[in-house]
Amino acid sequence: MHPTETKKSGPLAGIKVVEFAGIGPGPFCGMLLADMGAEVTLLERAGGTFASQLFGGGRKAVANRGKKSLCIDLKHPEAKALVFKLIAEADVLIEGFRPGVMERLGYGPDVCLDLNPRLIYGRMTGWGQTGPLAPRAGHDANYAAIAGVLDTGRRHGGAPWAPPTLVGDMGGGGLMLAWGIACALLEARSSGKGQVIDAAMCEGAAVLAHGLFNLEALGEWEGHCAIDSSAPFYDVYQCADGLWISVCPLEPQFYATFVERLGLGSDPDFSGQQYDTTRWPVMQQRLVEIFKQQPRAHWEALFDDTDDCVWPVLSMKEAPTHPHNLAREAFVDVAGVRQPAPAPRLSRTPGAIQTPPPILGEHSREILSSLGLSDAEVERLTASGVVSEKR
Repeated sequence: MHPTETKKSGPLAGIKVVEFAGIGPGPFCGMLLADMGAEVTLLERAGGTFASQLFGGGRKAVANRGKKSLCIDLKHPEAKALVFKLIAEADVLIEGFRPGVMERLGYGPDVCLDLNPRLIYGRMTGWGQTGPLAPRAGHDANYAAIAGVLDTGRRHGGAPWAPPTLVGDMGGGGLMLAWGIACALLEARSSGKGQVIDAAMCEGAAVLAHGLFNLEALGEWEGHCAIDSSAPFYDVYQCADGLWISVCPLEPQFYATFVERLGLGSDPDFSGQQYDTTRWPVMQQRLVEIFKQQPRAHWEALFDDTDDCVWPVLSMKEAPTHPHNLAREAFVDVAGVRQPAPAPRLSRTPGAIQTPPPILGEHSREILSSLGLSDAEVERLTASGVVSEKR
């Protein structure tokens, strides 16, 4: 073990990952693996990426927590031998370029699997490695749109939208790639062979929406579905102070106590059949008027001891200080940045944020030394621009 190296903890301890720096889902996938103990070596270029400009680089780059940074010029003739040494020792490779880029750089799956037959080669793209859209650019909302998922974000017939980057990039992309890698690692235990994972964000987004496609197939989705924002008892309402409350008493027993708490148990608009869709518009308007009469704290207190599924809509600033999140330590501070803690929780080999996000090139010398390079050789490679290191 290198003198400055710390022992990783978690179910993936001992797994070595080489991640080609990118934006969005690739770094998120690497973060998930690092949180679970994998040793992730991040190959970064001088100047960083668009992701580092957008989300902040260095210690502020939450997606890079637990990783080590090697700043290297992949196009330099001498870089390939170094990268190949890393790949030869790796269990997993993550790349998020457009189809063909890795092949042009000389690190395509055929070359890498020939070098390391047990390598799990994870490819993260918006449209997949094949198909008419494969070479095209796109972003999260584009992938969710083509998957038929963005349209489900309409509210009461309004414009379609969804939470930024969650459906395509993170859920449909990075999370699905991490799941694929976990599956491939498990299979490789028995076969001894690696394989290529083609993770397309548009396809992952569609899988996330499997339940909605189920409702669509049954003819129960748009306009009269309990969860498409048509139902008055599955919606959000603005309170007197401008804050919002989420109301979700779908089950009849929860709905019954919900209307009782509001004093509507005998009201003709709310008594009778909960799922009579002809009455929903009137019920919805009544609830809009009711919730606007008091601040959010009033409604929180009113429903605090019930199972009526009424909870405040918290901002990202508020969420970390909610009593439940505090009790479970769901958020942590790392290098001055408040961020979600690793999830899910494992009872025997829990994940953890192993180290703060690295500064660009912080581990260049350490990584090269671990490959057997002398200090003099590292100095030469640095002087020639093959690698850079934090001073």
